[in-house]
Amino acid sequence: MTVSAILVNYNDRSHLGPCLDSLWPEMSGPGDEIIVVDNASTDGSREMLAAGYPGVRVLALAENAGFAKANNLGIRESRGGYLFFLNTDTIVRPFAVRRLVATLESQPGAGACAPALVHPGGRFQVSFGGEVNFFGQIVQKTILNPWSRRSVPRRTKPHDAAWLSAACLLARREAVDRVGGFDEAFFIYFEDIDLCRRIREAGWRLIFDPRVQIQHVGGATTSSRLRRSRLEYRRSQLRFYDKHASAVSRSLLRAVLRTSLAWKSARGEFRDAEGREIRRLYRAMLRRKEKSA
Repeated sequence: MTVSAILVNYNDRSHLGPCLDSLWPEMSGPGDEIIVVDNASTDGSREMLAAGYPGVRVLALAENAGFAKANNLGIRESRGGYLFFLNTDTIVRPFAVRRLVATLESQPGAGACAPALVHPGGRFQVSFGGEVNFFGQIVQKTILNPWSRRSVPRRTKPHDAAWLSAACLLARREAVDRVGGFDEAFFIYFEDIDLCRRIREAGWRLIFDPRVQIQHVGGATTSSRLRRSRLEYRRSQLRFYDKHASAVSRSLLRAVLRTSLAWKSARGEFRDAEGREIRRLYRAMLRRKEKSA
């Protein structure tokens, strides 16, 4: 089956070139394709693609549509039986794509699989996990994440997971189409966990394969806007909880966010103009979610 690699780019020219250079040799099958959906970049990404990557199909958007919507556009415009979602701040190691394809082909009931993600310095990232709810996330962050970073390098067999990171994710088109693709109400963050949950609810398994490794910088396009990115993270987290979590989890999350907002305000973290706007948006977000829950 053919593979369609879909990359969403937003002002990440510095990583996009090396990523495509590493990906291109992997897309050697008949009908394989690389699609870059550009979210209105202004850093010269489009010019670089036009000049140096004529074999890459570019879908140029007039505005930043977000990660989920841009990926869905790439899905609609692609033709591969396998969909390979890939962040622009990754380096694809030799044979990684075909190894992931082999993993899916050996697991008929699997709808998607993902590799281990490794920082450039060699430290392993946490790119899979269990059920996402208030208590589950506490356990994940305090116990499972530290344990996974130490244990993943020693693992030699694929295993099931409740969610996989879309920083690098290979999925069967059939599974993605069955659940309707990404939920475009998520602008960024949690859209991959939501997609994975719906794929599982449709009867497919998710496989994490530690034998395959991809280098991933992480946060390349959000590091320059940390406060805004944290706001978007919380906005998507609340949406995911409203969609999938229990009333107890939703109430506890909102209580924690209100307490955190009050504490940060007391410490003076929102004194500048941007901070005051961030605080206003947090408050509006919490009020809106409470009314819609």
